[in-house]
Amino acid sequence: MKRLGLLVNPIAGMGGKAGLKGSDGTETVEKALKLGIEPESPRRAVEALKVLLPIKEEIQIITYPAEMGENEAREAGFEPVVVGSINSGRTSREDTLRAVEDMLNMDIDLLLFAGGDGTARDVFEVVNTRIPVLGIPAGVKIHSGVYAVNPRSAGQAALLYLQGKSGSLTEAEVMDIDEDAFRQGTVKASLFGYMLIPEDKRHMQNTKAGSRSGSADLSGIGRRIAASMEEDVLYIIGPGTTTRVIMEQLNLPNTLLGVDVVLNKKLLAADVNEKQLYQIIDGKRAKIIVTVIGGQGHFLGRGNQQISPRIIRKVGKENIIVIAAQEKLIALQPASLLVDTGDNQLDQELSGYIQVITGEHDSMVLPVRS
Repeated sequence: MKRLGLLVNPIAGMGGKAGLKGSDGTETVEKALKLGIEPESPRRAVEALKVLLPIKEEIQIITYPAEMGENEAREAGFEPVVVGSINSGRTSREDTLRAVEDMLNMDIDLLLFAGGDGTARDVFEVVNTRIPVLGIPAGVKIHSGVYAVNPRSAGQAALLYLQGKSGSLTEAEVMDIDEDAFRQGTVKASLFGYMLIPEDKRHMQNTKAGSRSGSADLSGIGRRIAASMEEDVLYIIGPGTTTRVIMEQLNLPNTLLGVDVVLNKKLLAADVNEKQLYQIIDGKRAKIIVTVIGGQGHFLGRGNQQISPRIIRKVGKENIIVIAAQEKLIALQPASLLVDTGDNQLDQELSGYIQVITGEHDSMVLPVRS
């Protein structure tokens, strides 16, 4: 019988919809809770675990109490072995470190954990390359290559590995950024090390790649979008250096790592959270402009969680505009785009093909998969 370690960071991802650009720190979590933000990681962990139900009798799940894994395992239909203790409702990084060490002492074959880059960094501090790991993406910023493309893929990758059907193990980067600098509009990403993951290119995401797009391409995109803007239509401008060129073309201030709203080529609202955005677009025509994460291919569900499923449904699939430099798209392996909104049905509806604006007069059509 295979032993699967399960770890859930219960606060991972809470800063996304809140527009807080991360979930690190007690103060950040408290702000998210005051805004009525619900935790993302428990639900995503359950989604991944349900994929493992066909081998329920062949695996033993070792986990930590309550919201750090026990609750999620039971909700998914498993009877886990629970070790350790926590102060429920007030878990910390120290709980994560202790949980991982306790599970390693139980001789687990694979560690499945739900969180973001901060969680991956904590896991790495204990695990290093001692055992293989798999990340269930639940954070705001997910630059690391130890995560699957979505929760279902995490479950599928774990299933194949535990059945002995996946390939060999490979090293994947553990990346994290300085959240304080991130909130000030600066991305300072650092490599902290490598962990072992099952070699599964279909289900695992790539490490985020930095943008190397030529300024001429981006300027052309900015001019094209600005010229096409319709009167009395709200434009939801997602984060990133690519979308920033639109604001520069309009001579408007820009929240590089947040979501802004433009109306009639004027800034209507800056750095909005999900709740504010929903109220702004209520009863109005709107369009969403987002870019593609280099190296990974996500354009919804990574770093722009303020643009939530209910926002996307209200705006409509036909009003989503994706922009990216051509070289960023050509570098994607595989050559497809990804969505991970947290709503499976919506992700399926968004699948298919989409046009990506790559220059003032150029576009590419790429497949979208969930």
